[in-house]
Amino acid sequence: MEISPVGWTGQHVRIQPLEEHHAEELFEAGKDPAVWTYMPVQIRSMEEMKQLVHKALQAKINGSEFPFVIFDHRSGRIVGSTRFLNISLPDRHLEIGWTWLSASVWRTAVNTECKYLLLRYSFETLGAVRVQIKTDSRNLRSQRAIERLGAVKEGVLRNHKILADGYVRDTVFYSIVDREWGTVKKELERKLR
Repeated sequence: MEISPVGWTGQHVRIQPLEEHHAEELFEAGKDPAVWTYMPVQIRSMEEMKQLVHKALQAKINGSEFPFVIFDHRSGRIVGSTRFLNISLPDRHLEIGWTWLSASVWRTAVNTECKYLLLRYSFETLGAVRVQIKTDSRNLRSQRAIERLGAVKEGVLRNHKILADGYVRDTVFYSIVDREWGTVKKELERKLR
């Protein structure tokens, strides 16, 4: 399992590796405070976005994460970011996470296609046996979106993360495993038609 994607293009989105120069457009995409409600950080300034991008790129250098930007074909602009993280090459599993999207593309095909492209790469190119997705237990919108992908709810880790504002969050864990991918893939492709 060697992670070296150059990016993917679908009908609705283009996903490509994150670079430092994306910070300004990411800041514009994430200006609505609602975007950061359940995230581990709150981005309120360009400097904070630059720091977020820098940390993500450092994690890529360290081999623990692989961050991406998400372009929306309709607007031609960056509308968010996502990452591969918790990568375990020996166990052939990873997590898709740190996903945030501009409120302008909530409840559109953007998230579905983004996850479809990342899942397809994970299972069909990397040979992953498990892909994990998690979210804040309070984030019901995110839980519904993850469930619409076809992921199986595995459980809740209580007091799992301390957020920037000091809130101690419970985290809901989901996964898709390799034996489920064929069925999940067909359903996602049907939704994207």
